[in-house]
Amino acid sequence: MPAYRAVEELVRGQDQPRPDLTGIPETALWTVYHRAAEAARPDTVLPDPRAVRLVRELDFPFRARLGAARPWVAQAIALRALGFDGVVREFLAAHPDGTVIALGEGMETQFWRVDNGRVRWVTVDLADPLELRLRVLPHGARQRTVACDIRDRRWLDGIDASRGVLVTAQGLLMYLQPAQVHRLIADCAENFPGGTMVFDTVSRRFSARTRAGGQGPGGHRLPPMPWGVDPAEREALRTVHPAVTELRDIPLPAGRGLLGYAASHAAALPFLRKNRPLITRLRFAAAPAGHRAGGA
Repeated sequence: MPAYRAVEELVRGQDQPRPDLTGIPETALWTVYHRAAEAARPDTVLPDPRAVRLVRELDFPFRARLGAARPWVAQAIALRALGFDGVVREFLAAHPDGTVIALGEGMETQFWRVDNGRVRWVTVDLADPLELRLRVLPHGARQRTVACDIRDRRWLDGIDASRGVLVTAQGLLMYLQPAQVHRLIADCAENFPGGTMVFDTVSRRFSARTRAGGQGPGGHRLPPMPWGVDPAEREALRTVHPAVTELRDIPLPAGRGLLGYAASHAAALPFLRKNRPLITRLRFAAAPAGHRAGGA
């Protein structure tokens, strides 16, 4: 049996958690399903045993509800996660006691892949996916959760930004309206001076496809994604707030086979250059002398 099929052989039990997520929150299950499928391969680009175990333990009809986990989609999802992992590790190398705020984290297992034993981790998500997360991924003393819509600014309160802050938004911002994304970036710039933010986006073409009801990668119908940007349009994010001092493209790491090559060289390939998913890192200006950083 192919390794990527192994995670679909789920052993059901009465005591297993039964997810009841729909709409955008259900995409967290789609993502972990594909990440686990890639992680189950002997030649995986992203070892992630927690994701494999999570998919096996959840009482959810992954294949019937989401379709078969296709290897190329699974690798693409894993390479995106690996790109985010690289940004987090770089941040922790500079700020080993810093705080990572993971917006809309869903069933992401990044904390256990990058934990340096000192980082403070804050997960911000809606109540239902957060409740499921806490049942299947028990959190430790350095992990905190906030049940909150990210458009509600309450999540900004109580963050200690004195040791550095990195805000991550993986597979999330494309579900917001452009004005909401700009407001979120501005809020982060104002509340976390000297901080960093990393997020991914889809292209305008892919955004239009989802809004028209088209199928996503692997044939699964994803919720509409209102916010899509092309590389040239992304540059306008520099003007969202005066504190945005750096905008950098984060290329996907090299992967396996033709897809793995194309993913890491997409910016140089004419047929992908303008219609590729992007990972973007923003840096914010440091606070003026005497300013107290962080939400209060």
